[in-house]
Amino acid sequence: MESSVVDAGEDDDDVYYDDMEEYDYYCNNEEAISDHQMDSGLQTSRKNIEFFDYECISQEQAKAIINSAVDRVASAIKISPSMAKLLLIKTQWNEEEVIFNFKSSDVHCFLEEKCIKPAHKRLDSPTDFSVAALGIDSLMELSYSKFAEHADFPEELSRSFPTKLLCDVCLQTHLVKNHKALLCEHNYCHDCWKTHLLQNISNGQATSIECMSTGCNTLVQEDFIGDIFSGTIVMERYEKHAFRDCVNSNPYLRACIGPDCSVIIQAKEVKAKRVICSKCRSSYCFKCGSDYHAPTDCKTIKLWLTKCADDSETANYISSHTKDCPKCGTCIEKNGGCNHMKCYSCKYEFCWMCLDTWKTHGSQYYECSRYRENPNIANENEKAREALKKYLFYFERWDNHMQSLRLEGKALEHIKEIINEKVMSNAGTWIDWQYLLDAAALLNRCRKTLQYTYPYAYYMEAGPNKGLFEYQQAQLEAEIENLSWKIEHAVTTIRGEIENQMDIVEKRRITLLEDFFV
Repeated sequence: MESSVVDAGEDDDDVYYDDMEEYDYYCNNEEAISDHQMDSGLQTSRKNIEFFDYECISQEQAKAIINSAVDRVASAIKISPSMAKLLLIKTQWNEEEVIFNFKSSDVHCFLEEKCIKPAHKRLDSPTDFSVAALGIDSLMELSYSKFAEHADFPEELSRSFPTKLLCDVCLQTHLVKNHKALLCEHNYCHDCWKTHLLQNISNGQATSIECMSTGCNTLVQEDFIGDIFSGTIVMERYEKHAFRDCVNSNPYLRACIGPDCSVIIQAKEVKAKRVICSKCRSSYCFKCGSDYHAPTDCKTIKLWLTKCADDSETANYISSHTKDCPKCGTCIEKNGGCNHMKCYSCKYEFCWMCLDTWKTHGSQYYECSRYRENPNIANENEKAREALKKYLFYFERWDNHMQSLRLEGKALEHIKEIINEKVMSNAGTWIDWQYLLDAAALLNRCRKTLQYTYPYAYYMEAGPNKGLFEYQQAQLEAEIENLSWKIEHAVTTIRGEIENQMDIVEKRRITLLEDFFV
């Protein structure tokens, strides 16, 4: 299909860009400009269904937020910051839950559940880790070297205390001061602990490192690791991994998914809303970190993507993107994003999805995007075939819009080239042609929304509500294809028609999201 642009109007030398730096800014930042323009209404009005209050912060700011929460919990229940950090990670940074459970009578069960210490290793006071509070039976709950150096270490105990211990890993005896133990009382020599920790840290683990003892899931705390690797590169690597764990476990923080991007997204509430990184411009769902998938929720889109990945034979079946003309049988390859096709042989115009004539397609679009289930299913084999048929129906449309997005991306590059030629030949300014890039950006956004309506419909139960959804889905699809056609044939399309179609498409999209996107 031919792609071109219309004349922006009469030349206006007074507003033509003589400043090439400003022109280059527009040329190289059209994505950012489009995102800003498209988001201006979303991020300034809380009435909009897609509004989401979030902030892009640095890693230093995120660390300050994390450390502040750790300090509050540690001071409230009088525990070490390293233990407070592990408890917060295990409770998804619910400070109230940690403080409440630590002050309750079930604190030992709580600590065991969070893999801090076994419940049978009880303390007289959960907030007192001194030698006197631990007692003789609990001497192994901290490293032997700390007890030996403790000023209050009882003299009668020091005389009966062994000077050497056997390490169950290397089967060598070592001085007591060279042994260390977690709160589970499993003690090993310094070298074995070092090897164990180094291997796990090298594999990217940090706050999930467990005791060496078989079957023991007691977690290794940060200060324990600091005693061994303090001031080393290994400790720096551990702190980097630990920070990652803190961010990933905090539902109000989300690390940017952009390549080599250090930005952290902070939100006041956890919702499946779109966020855009201020640094790399990556756009994704805040709740799950995947591509923004409105109106489908995170759980549903995960099920859908898993199903698509598992059905490899189905993917191979749909991998071919050619169809025969329904009139003359000529093989046609789809090379554009629009579903309005025209056979180059017989000039027959038809819909790529249902192969019906395009002349009456405007009034029948509802039937094109609606799946009609067969009520006459007798046995399990027929049910299985019907289930596959249903899946293929939705997958083909899902995959078609994915292909359209890729093809329209290529068309966008062609539009940029034409705009560049127009501006350089004084046929208007860059601002005069900006509406085409805005239209392409809106088309991309609306088509993505339409693409994700198919997983939503696939898992939706039959009923009046689904009928309403399919009707709005069909209306949106019809308007999107209309906009796509106008953009691809902009040479014969008046600018006002494109801008009017942009308004119609966005209103259709917002209406669907307001009714079905929670």
